[in-house]
Amino acid sequence: MMEGGMQLLNRDGHSISHNSKRHYHDSFVSMNRMRQRGLLCDIVLHVANKEIKAHKVVLASCSPYFHAMFTNEMSESRQTHVTLHDIDPQALEQLVQYAYTAEIVVGEGNVQTLLPAASLLQLNGVRDACCKFLLSQLDPSNCLGIRGFADTHSCSDLLKSAHKYVLQHFVEVSKTEEFMLLPLKQVLDLISSDNLNVPSEEEVYRAVLSWVKHDIDGRRQHVPRLMKCVRLPLLTRDFLMSNVDTELLVRHHSECKDLLIEALKYHLMPEQRGVLSNSRTRPRRCEGASPVLFAVGGGSLFAIHGDCEAYDTRTDRWHMVASMSTRRARVGVAAIGNKLYAVGGYDGTSDLATVESYDPVTNGWQPEVSMGTRRSCLGVAVLHGLLYAAGGYDGASCLNSAERYDPLTSTWTSIAAMSTRRRYVRVATLDGSLYAVGGYDSSSHLATVEKYDPQSNTWTAIANMLSRRSSAGVAVLEGMLYVAGGNDGTSCLNSVERYNPKTNTWEGVAPMNIRRSTHDLVAMDGWLYAVGGNDGSSSLNSIEKYNPRSNKWVAASCMFTRRSSVGVAVLELLNFPPPSSPTLSVSSTSL
Repeated sequence: MMEGGMQLLNRDGHSISHNSKRHYHDSFVSMNRMRQRGLLCDIVLHVANKEIKAHKVVLASCSPYFHAMFTNEMSESRQTHVTLHDIDPQALEQLVQYAYTAEIVVGEGNVQTLLPAASLLQLNGVRDACCKFLLSQLDPSNCLGIRGFADTHSCSDLLKSAHKYVLQHFVEVSKTEEFMLLPLKQVLDLISSDNLNVPSEEEVYRAVLSWVKHDIDGRRQHVPRLMKCVRLPLLTRDFLMSNVDTELLVRHHSECKDLLIEALKYHLMPEQRGVLSNSRTRPRRCEGASPVLFAVGGGSLFAIHGDCEAYDTRTDRWHMVASMSTRRARVGVAAIGNKLYAVGGYDGTSDLATVESYDPVTNGWQPEVSMGTRRSCLGVAVLHGLLYAAGGYDGASCLNSAERYDPLTSTWTSIAAMSTRRRYVRVATLDGSLYAVGGYDSSSHLATVEKYDPQSNTWTAIANMLSRRSSAGVAVLEGMLYVAGGNDGTSCLNSVERYNPKTNTWEGVAPMNIRRSTHDLVAMDGWLYAVGGNDGSSSLNSIEKYNPRSNKWVAASCMFTRRSSVGVAVLELLNFPPPSSPTLSVSSTSL
């Protein structure tokens, strides 16, 4: 009998293979002990004033750098002593140890020396572990430093992640010492990015001024180049007049004056915004944000709701968010940038002219300037950053009037009236025009549709729908105007049709699974979502979504609350749900 690996013959004469699971481990432990005692070592690495003894074969087997050094015709291949430069002695010692043990601890104390050393020796596993550690340490105060470090050492994944982190946390990053020390080119790169995550352009303007003032004599000449990347047209008029126009650093340069004039012109001619657009009028869109659907207000049975809930597509869950200050059913809801607007509606006793906006960052509602007219059952839509409100009911009559709100100047302005009075109308934006669809004119339910051109301030009739529809859901998807459900005067509908602006024709598509009117329809992630409403006898909390590729409607997760006469809009959010909201989910409501 032999110790360890015994070999026996069985009756058939076949051999049995033996595999010692611990052989590699035990051998390397033994070699490491020999290394520590200086036994059979054939190489001494000299670095700074340190000497590290090792075995060439072990180093060459795991480091392509040492492999090349010891096997090529380099003079080192025959030497027993090699001096290394540009590598930290501690890091080298840890990496040699790693070659024998396959274990290394990466932490705050050694990552900055270990990563370049692992790169030099081409120990990619250790290099990746360093990158992974740095990734876990990203914070507004250090992310620019980590990004620079990743760039210097060609860690492309870490560089990408750190850069994305900088963009997503720009507001905090712009207040750090690291930001103040950035060279001009890097500041320009950041502030010209479409993916900068800022609640408003004011943050970008403030960041630029802080950076310039950090070294005013050395940097004041860069102000025009920096201001070209700040999207001045997206600042409010108040901010432009009281902060930008009064800033001496800006006033000093004629190029900056031109940029200020461009911004004010954009403000003064809202109807020309489609024509005046350029890179400075484009809203920034944060990378990594996902669409969240908000259902606002509405009514059920004898109640009118002020509460709101939001649906997160990533988790397929509804969350309650902050309630409005006013209960609103028959409300118009739309999104501009990263804010949600609830416009008009009915509070149970009167029709409303009031407006409030929701900020997902603070999870709170703020009052905005009221409309010129009370409107419930109105249609709202957004075009070129302007909020349009059309038709509706003022408590006495059906309306054909329309008005437009500009968040940059906080003003409502009347626009041309529609040719038809429309209550229970819905409005959508397609190819630079507004479409007012169907409704009720106080005597009949309408199949007519009219289209508004902001440049000429005129409404023109387009082809009639296939059905009369009031309180329908209206939304645009892939260049088509969809109208779903509604009421034709005799019953609640589940039929759906879509309008092709190129041919000025309507065609039917698959009907919804449930009859709905007073619901709302929105496009999100390439689907249409029909939310809540009334099926002719009761308020609904059900949702269904339409896939234009398969021409089918399927059920989606239900809301907590039944909501007829509801308003719905979508915001692109990076962080959801808001920290101060109760994260209710369908499974947790039945505790």
